[in-house]
Amino acid sequence: MTPHERIRATLNRQPVDRPPVDLWCTPEVLATLQAHTGQQDELAVYRALGLDKIVWIFPGYGGRHFDPNDSDGRTIWGVPTRKVTAGLATYQEFGTPPLGEFTDPAQLDSHPYWPAPEGFDYAGAKAQARRAREFGFATIGPWISHFEIYCQMRGLENALMDTVAEPDFLEASLDRIDRIQTAMLERVLVELGDDLDLVFISDDMGTQESLLISLNAWDRHFRDRLKRWCDLIHRHGKKVLFHTDGAARPLVPRLLECGIDVLNPIQHICPGMDRAALNRDYGDKVIFHGGVENQSVLPFGTADDVRRETRTCLDTLGQGGGYICCSCHNVQAGTPVANVLAMIETVHRA
Repeated sequence: MTPHERIRATLNRQPVDRPPVDLWCTPEVLATLQAHTGQQDELAVYRALGLDKIVWIFPGYGGRHFDPNDSDGRTIWGVPTRKVTAGLATYQEFGTPPLGEFTDPAQLDSHPYWPAPEGFDYAGAKAQARRAREFGFATIGPWISHFEIYCQMRGLENALMDTVAEPDFLEASLDRIDRIQTAMLERVLVELGDDLDLVFISDDMGTQESLLISLNAWDRHFRDRLKRWCDLIHRHGKKVLFHTDGAARPLVPRLLECGIDVLNPIQHICPGMDRAALNRDYGDKVIFHGGVENQSVLPFGTADDVRRETRTCLDTLGQGGGYICCSCHNVQAGTPVANVLAMIETVHRA
């Protein structure tokens, strides 16, 4: 099977020759894999490693390449960014939130950086997706979000307080964020057509210990919006991959009711995220993506530790099928190449 065939079959719960294995990694890790494989082209690296890579499709905006993790000084939503080096890694951090001082929904009109749906580079996204197809890979895109974008524009503390103290301002802001992305998403779905497999919805709702907001607040502000997106995506025959880090177990039934197809990244060190229990309760209702622990095992364990961790993911999350093995979020800078290879090779031998 080709990587694309293997991913598609897994998403549709059809037989596969082996479980698929994907990889998320930081630019620093990609550089070590380029050196290891002797390939500079990113897609050629994934092919050389035998990955079933689900390739990211990010439409450019306003003549710029758009990557939510690297916005070149300002996001398309007008949030200033800066690069911060921590140890071996360089990360993007957000600066002063442009909506941070607003007190009235009427002030939203004065924000100068609301993106225009027609400003996205749909032809460029199509070209990205077709190139991924040439390598035999599945595709995922665009990156869309409600609360993560709001937190960036408003500031995390304000955003959390707004769910309790300023719900009207939150709703007015979410309406704009939703409307812009829905228009963009509709056009992506039409123009990319069969060259797109999944849509990536990212709304982190979990910390390492608990949910960020109450379930009541999630129901009030996010449930219906997520369901409308899932319904739109399904009407175009695509699957929904929903990303939330952390201890998100209480939210999972609600996500399933909204219609998500794939849950990522399965941060199983967090309370309630036990792999076997998740599979027991939800394994017949959702595809799991991720799971291989990236805070201790992948960066600091031995290759044998990684093999055991990967095998456990396959035996729990993968019990009965419906699992795409992958690092639990990005493999971090400094992770040994041998550990990345151990994860991949363990799945190849499954």
